[in-house]
Amino acid sequence: MTSPDQSAPEGRFTSDDIAAVELQLGRLPRGVRGVAHRCPCGLPDVVRTAPRLEDGTPFPTMYYLTCPRAASAIGTLEGGGLMREMTERLAADPELREAYTRAHESYLAERDALAAEAGVEPLPAGMQSAGGMPARVKCLHALVGHELAVPGTNPFGQEALEVLPEWWAKGPCVCVGERTDDTDDTDDTKDDE
Repeated sequence: MTSPDQSAPEGRFTSDDIAAVELQLGRLPRGVRGVAHRCPCGLPDVVRTAPRLEDGTPFPTMYYLTCPRAASAIGTLEGGGLMREMTERLAADPELREAYTRAHESYLAERDALAAEAGVEPLPAGMQSAGGMPARVKCLHALVGHELAVPGTNPFGQEALEVLPEWWAKGPCVCVGERTDDTDDTDDTKDDE
């Protein structure tokens, strides 16, 4: 699968988007600053979050994957050992390591800029970025979210996207105002995000 180009205009986050993300996550989203990517079905599938929650708590996952179908498909890749294979390749391939380090540095710069824009203290130096960057591959959900939001940035996010099925093919994962009956497509293992 190639990355669907559905980047959202900056700052556009409607009440329907909030309702959709709440249904996708099964809870009210925290720290959302906008839609970072839209699924081809039209719903948000990645949201941009503040580096700190409203109470000041650090929240390092700037691009949060919300679509339960995408999350489930990514969980299948993780369960199949893809992260281990990627981490092994990272250790052996200097060019790949350099590209992944650039993704990490870009992520940190974006997160710091978002903190400045929001008027909050940036996260401490040395705090993780996302998905294990730059030293390992820990969470494909975060890496795919990063790649969807900023296409061409994250080499492992792009690799995962290329092997994912078209999670949107069945139509929207949720209907605003009611729950869908395909709850078996959800993945509750997104604790790293």
